[in-house]
This record gives sequence, C-alpha cells and structure tokens, in this order.
Amino acid sequence: MRVLFVHKPVAMISNHLVPLGWALRAAGHEVRFACQTGGAQVITEAGHTAVPLGTYSDPQRFALAQMYPDLLEAQRQRGLPGPYDVVTDPAKATWDYLLPETREVVSSVYRWENFPILRDLVDFARFWGPDLVIWEPTAYAAPIAAKACGAAHARLLYTIDIHGVTREHYLRLKEQQPEGQREDPLAEWLDGYARKYGSEFSEDMTTGHFTIDQFPRSLQIEASDLHYVRSQFVPYNGTSVVPRWLWEAPQRPRVALTLGRSATESFDGYAVDVQEILDALADLDIELVATIAEKEQAKLTRIPDNTRILPFVPLHALAPTCSAVIHHAGAATLATVSRYAVPQLSIPLHHDQPALADLLDQTNAALSIHNDHATGPAIRHAVQRLLAEPAFQQGATRLADEIRALPTPNELVPTLEKLTAEHRTRPSQP
Repeated sequence: MRVLFVHKPVAMISNHLVPLGWALRAAGHEVRFACQTGGAQVITEAGHTAVPLGTYSDPQRFALAQMYPDLLEAQRQRGLPGPYDVVTDPAKATWDYLLPETREVVSSVYRWENFPILRDLVDFARFWGPDLVIWEPTAYAAPIAAKACGAAHARLLYTIDIHGVTREHYLRLKEQQPEGQREDPLAEWLDGYARKYGSEFSEDMTTGHFTIDQFPRSLQIEASDLHYVRSQFVPYNGTSVVPRWLWEAPQRPRVALTLGRSATESFDGYAVDVQEILDALADLDIELVATIAEKEQAKLTRIPDNTRILPFVPLHALAPTCSAVIHHAGAATLATVSRYAVPQLSIPLHHDQPALADLLDQTNAALSIHNDHATGPAIRHAVQRLLAEPAFQQGATRLADEIRALPTPNELVPTLEKLTAEHRTRPSQP
C-alpha cells in the first residue's frame, strides 16, 4: 500500500514519525512525507522521500511564531494553552470557555498552519493515491486530502492526546446546547474545505479513523470514545554520531542534564539557571554530562571538574549509560529515557510538560520540580534521592517493561494494513 505522512516542518515533531515510516518501508510499502518546504531536509536526512508543499521555509518559527509571536511566548509562561487546558483543568470544561477558545485556535493556529499546504497536498494525494494518510494532530489538511482521494487516515500522537480529549469535551457540551446554538468552528472550517474538494465533513476529520499512540497508558491522557492503536516509542534524534567516550562504562554514576532544543531554537534560551545547577552538583561523586547549546555555553562562567559539556549527544545512546537524567519533561526526551529504565528528574514549565511530569511521577520512576522552584539545592537533593533510593529504579524498570511490552513499529504494520482496508473508500493501489 501507499502511505503518506503529513506533518509540520519542525524536527521535534517529524522525528516522531520517522521510525514508523521505516517500518512501513521495510514491510514493502511505499512511503512519502509531505510538509512545508522547510521540513524536507529533516525527512531526507532520515532516509525518507519528502514531498515539499507550498513555499514556507522557516522550520523553527513556523506559522504560529511568524503570525502570533506574542501567543508563542505566552505559552512559555504556563501549562497547556486554551482550549487544551481543559485536559488538566476539568473545571474549565464549560461551553462559555470552550467555544471562544476553540474559535481562536481554529482561526489563529489551524488556518495558518494548514492553508499554505492544502491545495498542493490535495493535488498530490489525488495524483499519488495513498491508501493511508498518517498525520500529526494539528495537520488538518491531511484528513481533507484523505477524503478527497478516498484514503483511510490516522493521527499519530507525539504527546498526551490533548486534541482528542478537548474535542470529546467540546462535543459533549455542544449536545447540551439548544438547537441553533451548537456552533462548531472546527467542523465548519473542515466542512468548507471538504466541500471544496468534493466531499463533506465527518467527525473522523477531527481525530482520524483511528489514532496511533506511542505512549504507554501510564503516560497518556486519552479520550474515552476513540480507537487507539498503541506502539512502542522508538527514539530518533536526527543524524548523530556516538562519541568515543561513550564506548566505555562510566567510572562513577553518570547523570545527564538535557533541557531540549525548543528552548534555544524557538525561544530565547533556557528558563533555568544552568550555572546554578552545575555548581550545586559540583561536589557530588558523579559524572555530569550536560548537553548545552553553544550559545548558552557562552553564558557559563565555570565548569566543575565532574562535568562534561557538549552541544549534543544522541540521547538514545547516552541514556542507557546513565544512573539518572535531569530534563525539561519534553515528550521525546521523557519517552526516550523511560524506554531505558533510568530514574528521572523533570523540570517542567510550559505546554504539555507539567502534565507529562505529573504522569511520570505517578509511575514512581521520577521526581519533578516545577521550573519556578528549580533551584540548585532543590535539584541537588532530588538527584541524591534518585541515586540513593531503590524505589525509583524499580519504578523506572516497571515503566520500561510496560513500554517494551507494546508492539514495535514493525509489529504494528499488519494492524495498519487491516485498518486501512476497513476505512479507505476506494481500491488499494498496486
């Protein structure tokens, strides 16, 4: 069969899709990755075939940052933005709150992220004839194109299912409204484009015929009425090289510190004082490996003797050698470390990070300190606990076992073949 992936031109998102693309190709299926032009290089570096769409070419700032920079920066100061904050704050699940928030996100985010690629995507889908379209949760151009060419389509999650859960709340509240007052901005927007290309809105356009979830149940918040198909998260960090010093086991407990790429690529730097963290851990009998962006390294005034500073190390190579990892609770980072049964200290700040940190804490595999309280002494104390208390290693091992009990991407392929046959509306391509 032919499988078309549709995603934002942002590496931290497209990297989540790459391993499943490999699995489908290894099973003999044809695979293409479609996104705005700025994301093509990331895909081709992973060995996949890219289909550049539209003319946009800035993969780091993308539409939200370009059109609404104040909104992007505001997201850094809190947890989930509206309307998705109903996922973690059910008290906000009211019609008076969700309706205006949904109007805003449809007009200010979904339209600007999808309009530049929509016509090209539909044209390519009609030409190439995919059997299955796999899309990340805000790539709403994908279900429009899938309907236009008769393909099955599925979302692929890269974090908790904030979109599915929020939509579930919205539909429940909409049904409680009087006739004539059941406004649905997302459905109306999708229906307009579906009709333009020869079909009409159906609810699957909001959340897929089914949803591929790379997180285990213990790390997921999901909608109650959607069809989830789970798979192992397999980390892919982009092109990388294993450094020579990782060829040998550490002589002391190794602790990694990684604060993610978005802090420096999308924002103005780290939200914690890295120097304070290094100083607080300086006299511990550990080997601290800190991956710090080069422009942030310039802000450091001293590097302790027990610390190794590098701009990048592939986390899937580093994590298995560690006794603990300190991170920002980014979804890919957290999932990678979880796979390798390593106790974690998360320092969440914005978007999905606080929710993910809370879920991780509940597995007993980790501790968390909100960014606002992440002082050097607090981080030092938490690291000492992770290294000294066996319960954290036991929790990390249970979490890793849960992850590895899920189907690998290769093992998921037959399920995708079956579901594709059930949902597509035209014969399979040869």
